[in-house]
Amino acid sequence: MSKLFKSLESAPPGERLDTGALLDAVRWNDAGLIPAIAQQHDSGEVLMMAWMNRQALEETLASGRVCYFSRSRAKLWRKGETSGQVQSLVNARLDCDGDALLLGVDQRGPACHTGRRSCFYIALDAQDGEIDAAPLVDPATLYRNGDKR
Repeated sequence: MSKLFKSLESAPPGERLDTGALLDAVRWNDAGLIPAIAQQHDSGEVLMMAWMNRQALEETLASGRVCYFSRSRAKLWRKGETSGQVQSLVNARLDCDGDALLLGVDQRGPACHTGRRSCFYIALDAQDGEIDAAPLVDPATLYRNGDKR
């Protein structure tokens, strides 16, 4: 944990810090990424987890449109650029260690490339995994050029 995040453990509500300084102290992984959980801002529904690099996070904060880093394509991925299922940023929060993000978003349509509202549609218990949600949209109709995200 960085000294900055350690110092924030006792910070009072209302204390303000420079975003650049906070991003300098973030614990980016070896690939320069941080996990980002997208949660529907008004219902609390967890929609997806993706990765952001600093450029994606800065773009998201500046534009209000959520941008991730696609590890498979090794480039920025603006949510909805091929599917039209855009995520608008409502709020962004870093966790106490500076190694994870929670994004409050307004999701238009399904968040998952399978056409489901949430990527978390496989319920697990000790014996089974169960699909508990149907696609809202046929994934073949969501994407142009076969690009699934």
